[in-house]
Amino acid sequence: MPSVLTHAAVAVAGGIALAPREVPHHFWPLAILCATVADADVLGFSFDIPYHHFFGHRGFFHSPFWGLLLSLCLTAVFFRDVRVFSAPWGFYFFFFFFLAASHGILDALTDGGLGIALLSPFDNQRHFFPWTPIQVAPLRVEAFFSPRGWSVFKSELLWIWLPAFMLLGLARIIRMVVARH
Repeated sequence: MPSVLTHAAVAVAGGIALAPREVPHHFWPLAILCATVADADVLGFSFDIPYHHFFGHRGFFHSPFWGLLLSLCLTAVFFRDVRVFSAPWGFYFFFFFFLAASHGILDALTDGGLGIALLSPFDNQRHFFPWTPIQVAPLRVEAFFSPRGWSVFKSELLWIWLPAFMLLGLARIIRMVVARH
């Protein structure tokens, strides 16, 4: 998996690039939650839930279907003052879905683990993409502060942070051009 910090960076870059200038104060924590909460499934190890189990690490909570449910719930609860199916409601719903779904997709680009249950709940088989350029992050926090942790972070900088912030720059340029016209 990419590190939690990297998943959060995707949420921040996406929000800066795509969100309207004025968003409610709770938008940012919800965006970061959507991009990172899937990794809470590692707690299952403490409850003897096997890795390959439906609720195991990189299982159901890494699937786009979970992202859809999470996005629908967050939009319904935290944006209930926004008219359902209006443009702002649609933005929040699809943005949160994109962030939640991005977690499993990014993890499927890593080079370790058992794969991601991208088709869950319909199929619990774990998958990787054919191309896996991102080094898998260690599960233990102390391992991040080692030579391997530094190597993982450099991999994330190259394959996730750099493209995310390039898209952010492009989005800002497009906004400036549109604002001038």
